[in-house]
Amino acid sequence: MQQPALVAVAHGSRDPRALHTALALLEHVRELRPRLDVRLGHIELNRPLLGDTLRELRGAAVLVPLLLGRGYHVKRDLPAAAAAAPHLRAAVAAPLGPHPLLVEALYERLAEAGWTPGSAVVLAAAGSRDPESAADTRHTADLLAERLGGVPVIPAYASAASPTVPEAVRALAARGHHRPAVASYFAGPGRFAAQAAAAAPAVAAAPLGDHPALARLLLHRYDRACALPVGAAGSAERPELLSA
Repeated sequence: MQQPALVAVAHGSRDPRALHTALALLEHVRELRPRLDVRLGHIELNRPLLGDTLRELRGAAVLVPLLLGRGYHVKRDLPAAAAAAPHLRAAVAAPLGPHPLLVEALYERLAEAGWTPGSAVVLAAAGSRDPESAADTRHTADLLAERLGGVPVIPAYASAASPTVPEAVRALAARGHHRPAVASYFAGPGRFAAQAAAAAPAVAAAPLGDHPALARLLLHRYDRACALPVGAAGSAERPELLSA
């Protein structure tokens, strides 16, 4: 039986670098799994749109969100897109985060940017009104703090949640950490990532982008979804999928 296609689902961005970054990431995935049919679909703003990608496929597909936690897109948009493609046996994998591979990518991006060991960090994320999304970001912040040797890591958000990045920077300054680094918890470049970097008083790391750890994580989420019984994959609310 032919293995399901892997459809990586990006949000979409008006920043042209975002599309190039997603395409570069999928090239890493193809290098790791040369015989796998790997496609890209966007929720909005960029082509190919997810619906167009799914219409081109036959057989089976696993939608792997290029999203870093649970939220509306993962819980509603992706299952709806799968349901709107009745010609496909489509499943939705868990979002990328939280996961130790993301933490390794965050660590390396900070190191590349010149993070000084012992310096506090603001983990800048997109933000969501979904409390589970915030819980996922806090979990990642805790994992990153452990990876960085126990330094303070405060999650902050570009929209829909608080604190903002400037508020988190001020909170750390009140605790004596006057030049924290900003870790960019974004899949690719865009307006939110640029705003977070502009608020950094010192080091601002690049977004996760096409880091090799993300390619491995995409395949891990795909494999986990393929291994679940029919009808079980697709729930980003299954907690065992978030850290395994």
